[in-house]
Amino acid sequence: MAQAFARFGSKVTLFEAECQVLPREDQEAAHLVREALHRDGVESVCKAKIEHVERDGDTRRIHVVHDGDSKTLEFDQVLVGVGRAPNVEGIGLETAGVEYDVRKGVNVDDTLRTTNPRIFAVGDVAVPYKFTHMAGATARLVIQNALFNGRKKHTGLLVPWCTYTQPELAHVGLYEKEAKEKYGDALQTFTQKFAEVDRAILEGHDKGFVRVHAVKGKIVGATIVGEHAGDLISEITVAMEAGMKLSTLSNVIHPYPTTAEAIQRIGDAYNRTRLTPLMKKLFSKWLAWGR
Repeated sequence: MAQAFARFGSKVTLFEAECQVLPREDQEAAHLVREALHRDGVESVCKAKIEHVERDGDTRRIHVVHDGDSKTLEFDQVLVGVGRAPNVEGIGLETAGVEYDVRKGVNVDDTLRTTNPRIFAVGDVAVPYKFTHMAGATARLVIQNALFNGRKKHTGLLVPWCTYTQPELAHVGLYEKEAKEKYGDALQTFTQKFAEVDRAILEGHDKGFVRVHAVKGKIVGATIVGEHAGDLISEITVAMEAGMKLSTLSNVIHPYPTTAEAIQRIGDAYNRTRLTPLMKKLFSKWLAWGR
């Protein structure tokens, strides 16, 4: 929203309580988004604490603490993003025997069944991922569970998401920090910059990258920042859902030139790590013998 209003011609200051814009995301990817915001005229202030907002006649002021210093800005409008609250009160859930929390929403089990076994709940009101596509996915799951006696679990769903700034920032699976905590030294991280991909260079959208985290070739997480990142993340999501390894992605033929070539190059980078010194020596001997 900050980027959109800036492009419409407004002077925008974005205040973020955490240490970076998009605090959950990959630090380098979030930094590229912040740079893009700055190019569009958005002034971003991280680690900011809003003290209070006041109005004196037609003048409105916001008081902010940043790095220990207090700062006052005059403004026309304030847009506050504080997340979502579930709409669960006053609709008779108590009468139906459906337990809920006014902040977290309806209480459900792994199959999305509520405390009333004849009632299921889906979407933002029942799951932690507040995405339209997640609402659709849980609706499909509930149809199977409610009508066909299924036992599918929403906690087992692989959920990608995308922030639609320009450039877009998309993610699926584990972040690097989470993956390192879980897998330790077994984790491998591969990064392919769009500055080395012909289609991205041709279109002038070469700021960004594909970053994939893998263990023994199995993909455990990925981040993409760049044009159409939300579309590109689906290829990696499919690979993860199907249990494909990076070596398989290397073998997938991609039309040239497309930005998805960056994903194939990630697979190529993984294959190069499999060529150990011993394998190189044996391979050299094989080639020499073949001559």
